Amino acid sequence: MPQTTPFHDLLTPYNETGIWKHWSGYLVAPRYQFSTTAEYYAIRDSVSVLDTSPLFKYRITGVDALRFLQAVMVRDIAQCPVGTAQYTCWCDPDGFVLQDGVIMRVAENEFWLSAAEPSLRYFRATATALAMQGVGIQDITGDYGILAVQGPHAHSVLAQLTEAVDSMAYFELAETAIDGCPVLVSRTGYTGDLGYELWIRADQAQQVWQCLIDAGKDFNLIPVGLEALKMARVEAGLLLLGVDFESSRFAWVDAQRETPIELGWRWMLRKLEDDPRDFIGRAAIEKQINERSNRWTTVGLSIDWYDYERVHLEAGIMPPKHDLYCESTKSIYRRGDKEWDYAGYATSFLFSSILKKPIAIAKLPNDLAKPGTEVDLEISIIHKPANVLATVQRMPFFNPARKTEQPTQPTQSTGRISS
Repeated sequence: MPQTTPFHDLLTPYNETGIWKHWSGYLVAPRYQFSTTAEYYAIRDSVSVLDTSPLFKYRITGVDALRFLQAVMVRDIAQCPVGTAQYTCWCDPDGFVLQDGVIMRVAENEFWLSAAEPSLRYFRATATALAMQGVGIQDITGDYGILAVQGPHAHSVLAQLTEAVDSMAYFELAETAIDGCPVLVSRTGYTGDLGYELWIRADQAQQVWQCLIDAGKDFNLIPVGLEALKMARVEAGLLLLGVDFESSRFAWVDAQRETPIELGWRWMLRKLEDDPRDFIGRAAIEKQINERSNRWTTVGLSIDWYDYERVHLEAGIMPPKHDLYCESTKSIYRRGDKEWDYAGYATSFLFSSILKKPIAIAKLPNDLAKPGTEVDLEISIIHKPANVLATVQRMPFFNPARKTEQPTQPTQSTGRISS
């Protein structure tokens, strides 16, 4: 039997479609309204709330907690002071990515981690193998619900409930209270927009939810489902496990595995030469960097609208745009004399409503990964393949300044502020 999140009963009245899907054993809504685009624009134009409670959540504590995370994670969490968070990944000994996630440093020796797939057994086994007895790893998935409040007016809504968000910078966090309920709030999200995530005790979910809904009434706050979130994350250039890459743990061959370099996460290793840590997979990753032996690079593709429109009109149909999001593989070919010279593939494809063009996340060899390079992307039109012009570009595709800037708009208090 699937489980329900702490917010399931509160969200059910909003689900006009009546559709629920499974996410890590929990019921979630792919969308609440009949139009995913309408929910998408709540993220980009107003404010949205998304239930991300099915994420696996771990509390890592003890005198060896920092040392353990330094030995496992690609990025050095020691560079994060208390009250900040870090997006990172962890690898196997061959340098292939097992998973990615966000770590929050709540106290000197206390860290909270969220991830898409279960990792409790791996973390505990690794701690034992490293002989780190002074670290405790606890699964707190069922103890907390998470609400992601995302969009241009996210600060305006939350500032009515807690003063903690007023001075919160990008990837900072704070322990606060909303209507007397303890809440951990972080300025993070998976939309590439201004946003916050609230960790709320499961038994206090209803109380905090009602405060949030009341505060959002004047800002058109609406719940959104996973489909709108996925559309936003492609624009943000954020990779999705199981779509844009696979965990090396479940791969059969190395062709299914990828390193941080191949996933476009070279920035995570920007100061590796000054980092003395011997984290898992470091030797293999360093070798790949030094020899430039990565097999491909994950890049963004901007699809030429006129070519996209042309191939559809020639087939006698209008080019699809509305609610167009695909997670199926699309082949990519080199442009030139050979019409079908295979080069790579796209993993996520989206018609971006805000950019007014199709975009994609793709894997290309190094010689084609430079921004501005033109390739052919294969799409299907009435069950037949057709190539359209696409240009390599850096991600994110959409990167509004408000995502990282400090919100300055004053907000009227509802009288429920508690810090």
